[in-house]
Amino acid sequence: MGGDGGDEPIIHFVLVHGACHGAWCWYRLTTLLLSAGFKATTVDLTSAGINLTDANTVFEFDHYNRPLFSLLSDIPHHHKIILVGHSIGGASVTAALCKFSDKISMAVYLVADMVQPGTTSPPHSIMSVGEEEDIWEFTYGEGDDKPPTSAQMKEEYRRHYFYSQSPLEDVILASKLLRPSPVRALRGIDKLPPNPEAERVPRVYIKTAKDNLCDPILQDRMVEKWPPSQLYTLEESDHSAFFSVPTTLFTCLIRAVFSPEL
Repeated sequence: MGGDGGDEPIIHFVLVHGACHGAWCWYRLTTLLLSAGFKATTVDLTSAGINLTDANTVFEFDHYNRPLFSLLSDIPHHHKIILVGHSIGGASVTAALCKFSDKISMAVYLVADMVQPGTTSPPHSIMSVGEEEDIWEFTYGEGDDKPPTSAQMKEEYRRHYFYSQSPLEDVILASKLLRPSPVRALRGIDKLPPNPEAERVPRVYIKTAKDNLCDPILQDRMVEKWPPSQLYTLEESDHSAFFSVPTTLFTCLIRAVFSPEL
């Protein structure tokens, strides 16, 4: 199914994390994909996971996405890449679509920012959620008189916004591994020009119904602005479906990949 036999087509899932997370957050889904015979690769974007770059030094969106772009450029052309982005990682998926539309077979947005190239983000994007409750801790790496350089969700809010339906062991794991995100770089998600080639790649949106961070209304708004070819809803999922409903998420991905769209 996903084995490396000559130049036979290989379904290859590439999983992109969201803000403050890293490649580690996909461990349950990766296990399911590999056990089913698929190829699956995770990536730490610049300053995330075990990437040692300080988030306060990452100012450009391309710099943030560099590990993803490097990975995609190295994957052989006979691999059918299924690019999956979570949360703000959806913006990285779209950026990759604009550069590697000839290599990506399908783009999957898991409760993710899905913004059509050449347009702007919704007024209430994922990173702006919770501003009124002050749930983000900002670092001002260039001084208090300059815009913040990184952000991390405050510890007391993480269970409610990220992991309300997730197992306690995954909440504890995340508490040891979450890192600040480079907010300056993430401002670049609105700077992608129109890209007709990216528009031709089939897109899938997966909604999370019990999400306290990205309200289903916001998810619907993104779907309406740039309609995908397939739409699924994880009814029992919080914002982190890879923890709360990994098996259901796996099943959803397999259904999407083996639909006539691919």
